[in-house]
Amino acid sequence: MKGVIELTIKNEIMLITYADSLGDNLNDLNIVLKNYFNDAVGSVHILPFFPSSADRGFAPITYQKVADQFGSWRDIASLEKDFDLMFDFMINHISSQSDFFHDFIEKKNDSDYADFFVRYQDFWPDKEPTQAEIDLIYKRKPRAPFIKAEFSDGTTEKIWCTFAETQIDLNMESEVCRNFIKDTLLHMVKKGAAIIRLDAFAYATKKPGTNCFFVEPDVWELLEFTKSILAPYDVEILPEIHEHYTIQHKLAEKGYWIYDFALPMIMLHTLYSGNNERLINWLQMSPAKQFTTLDTHDGIGVVDVKGLMTDQEIEKTRETLYQQGSNVKKVYSSTSYGNLDIYQINCTYYSALGNDDAAYLLARAIQFFAPGIPQVYYVGILAGENDIELLEETKEGRNINRHFYSLAEIEQEIKRPVVQKLIKLMEFRNSYPAFAGDIIIHDEKNKDKLKTSRKNEKYQAVLEANLKDYSFSIRYFDSNTGDDKLLII
Repeated sequence: MKGVIELTIKNEIMLITYADSLGDNLNDLNIVLKNYFNDAVGSVHILPFFPSSADRGFAPITYQKVADQFGSWRDIASLEKDFDLMFDFMINHISSQSDFFHDFIEKKNDSDYADFFVRYQDFWPDKEPTQAEIDLIYKRKPRAPFIKAEFSDGTTEKIWCTFAETQIDLNMESEVCRNFIKDTLLHMVKKGAAIIRLDAFAYATKKPGTNCFFVEPDVWELLEFTKSILAPYDVEILPEIHEHYTIQHKLAEKGYWIYDFALPMIMLHTLYSGNNERLINWLQMSPAKQFTTLDTHDGIGVVDVKGLMTDQEIEKTRETLYQQGSNVKKVYSSTSYGNLDIYQINCTYYSALGNDDAAYLLARAIQFFAPGIPQVYYVGILAGENDIELLEETKEGRNINRHFYSLAEIEQEIKRPVVQKLIKLMEFRNSYPAFAGDIIIHDEKNKDKLKTSRKNEKYQAVLEANLKDYSFSIRYFDSNTGDDKLLII
């Protein structure tokens, strides 16, 4: 399998983190990266650091500022000196506290932003959707997606709202919205973004009579529009979408970066069952131009593996997670804990593997040898356990995997053997030349074994693993001595 692709970003591990999760702010984050992860991390996806009204940053009020509690653009510039940075652009929506929405509420049809939002009276042919049209929508609520806006003149009107009531959907068909997209993307380029993640991208394209999710061909026109804005600056885009893997592969076939959101569940199935079949099949069909994940700021995706695992395998993996995982219960992924998506499981990846160091390190080793660029979530880089205290305090299910680490706590966590070994694996993945070359996923007769190779000219690294006892070895060619060596971690 060819693993060589033309890159404008580093082929090194990307850390995913909030601005205030490794320390209190961006300055602390910079200190932590320099002190502990300078060679283990090449890029950083800083989750939304803009002023926001909800959803941990994903309801942006403006993109022009860094939220005061996180720091300033100077802190972003300091990080950008050493790391490629990924920014989030919530292309589907903006906060109801934004100047755009305030102006619309104040002036209604006389506002410059009267066409900025999706107004039911203009969108639907009969000004309201039929029940059949509502049923067809791919939605996050058990009803038509809208809020009832109250204007300063006393009138009300339904405005499209897919997510929380403070996250108001944007009208991709309007000129004022397209100008906003262009201005925002160029601003992010100016501020140091090497890659921009298009959050909730698939919800942005809407058309009556469709499910209003990844609507073709509209979705391709929107992607080309964003791509054309950024192309002169060699800044990449990453459309974010959780759905059937074939949608991701459609994007990959057209040359876009994608997420591998199927790997987390397939990996759990593999390590729970000790059977390599699903994993080998998936690795052999995965494109090279992707970001691999085991953990993110959201839950472990289930819908992403539909068709890659049988329904019985998916259900058994879910049940095994709840039985063998550490301190995780089904209720944590329910509406009782604010969960909007029943197809995600709220749990840290380390706890999903029972806080087992050997299983966790093997999972990461397999991820690092897989096609694509690995992403490691900040809780994952410290092999973090489920934060039940934060979960219960907030009654937000996803907070089980959103622990706030103080600098003092990081100093202690970094000393744990599992974290030290993980850092060595990450440093090897970033520095060894074989990972810029081809990928070989070997067929294995023994279902409890796995062998994966990376090769680039004279450089070769080979991972061999036992999926039953979680032991593994990595051998590599040492160009200095001309010998094969065993990586000691």
